[in-house]
Amino acid sequence: MEPLRIDLSEYVHSGEGANGESFFHRSDPSIMLKLYNETAPREIIINELELSHKVFEAGIPTPRPGDLVTDGTRLGIRFQRIPGKISFSRAVGDHPEKVEEYARRFAALCRRFHSIHLGKGRFENVKDVDRRLLSDNPFFSTEEKEKIAAFIDSAPDGDAPCHGDLQFSNAVMDSGGNEYFIDLGDFCCGHPYFDLGMVEICCLHSSEEFILETFHMGKGTSAEFWKYFVKGYFGDDASLDEITRLLRPYAGLKTLIIERNSGVAFPEFHKLLDDILK
Repeated sequence: MEPLRIDLSEYVHSGEGANGESFFHRSDPSIMLKLYNETAPREIIINELELSHKVFEAGIPTPRPGDLVTDGTRLGIRFQRIPGKISFSRAVGDHPEKVEEYARRFAALCRRFHSIHLGKGRFENVKDVDRRLLSDNPFFSTEEKEKIAAFIDSAPDGDAPCHGDLQFSNAVMDSGGNEYFIDLGDFCCGHPYFDLGMVEICCLHSSEEFILETFHMGKGTSAEFWKYFVKGYFGDDASLDEITRLLRPYAGLKTLIIERNSGVAFPEFHKLLDDILK
C-alpha cells in the first residue's frame, strides 16, 4: 500500500495526541488528516486504516476513512471531517461542572456500542489480541505471563465490539449532537469488560500530569467522570467500589497496549494485576 504524497501547507494544525497530530484541509471542509509521529510503525498505521474501513462498513459510528498519505516524512490517514467535533474529555475539561452529564452520555454511547453483536470470525477476538500482546511484551516474566494468560482464558467471552483504546478522548460529538468513535487501530470483538478497563485506567490510575495533558482536566475531575460513568453504564444502584474492583485486572491488561505503544515499562500499572499475579 503506497501512500499518496500531500502538501502539508494545504492543511491547518487542529490538535495533537499521544500518537500524532490532526489537521483540517484549508479549502475542503470535508477532510481531516491524522498524521502519525515518525516513530509510529508503518504496520500499525496500515492496520488502523484497514480496520477503520472494515468497522465503518460494519455500521459502527465512526468517521468515513479515506486514504493513506505522507508528507514526505510521516504517514497519515485522511478521514471524513466531523463538523464542530469535540471529544468527551475536552468537553469535560472545558465544562467540569457538566462532568456528570458528559459521563452519563459517554456511558450510554458505550452501552449501545457494546450491545451490538458482531458474530464470530468477522473481527479478531480480544482474547487473541491480548495473548499476542502478552507474548510480545518484554516487561513480564515467564511466570507472570503464564498467570496473566490463565486469567485471559478464564475471562468471559462475547462478540461485542471492543474499541481497544476506549479513552474518553476517543469518542467525539459533532455540532449536530451526533456521536462517533475515533482511533480504531485496536478494534476487535469480545466481552465489554476488556474495553471498560481502559476507561478505568485512564480515569483512576494514570498520573495527574498525564490526565491533565491528555484529557484536559485534573485527576479529581476524571475520578468524578468514572463515578458517573459507572452509574450510567451499570445502573445507579451499582456499587462503585465493586465495579472498580471487578474491572481492575482488565485495566491492568491495558498495560499491554500502553507498553507496546511506548516501548517502556509501566510498573505502576502492573500493580493493577496484583490479584492475578499473587
